[in-house]
Amino acid sequence: MRKTYLGEFEEIVLLSVAVLDDEAYGVSVTLEIEKQTSRSVGFNTVHTTLQRLEEKGFLTSKMGGATAERGGRRKRFFRLTAAGGRALKDVRDIRTQLWESLPQKAMYLS
Repeated sequence: MRKTYLGEFEEIVLLSVAVLDDEAYGVSVTLEIEKQTSRSVGFNTVHTTLQRLEEKGFLTSKMGGATAERGGRRKRFFRLTAAGGRALKDVRDIRTQLWESLPQKAMYLS
């Protein structure tokens, strides 16, 4: 089976969906990313990434009920799949291995 790798932003989106649990939809994911990273991100960028991660099998989605605050429109809620959880674990393991392999003197290079 071919391994699918995550880009940095994909990793951040997946982590944000996991953090938000049952409240992960486009706007909430965007706000969580901005809160956690202090970076401004566009809703369209997040939405496109959520769709791509769902196509890769790392997320599933379902439509929520219509709300008056959204003019009767429904929210699409996202949830991490087992494959998404494994992908995040793989990324964490690789980063940990690299950090642990880093020579101490490398941290002092300018």
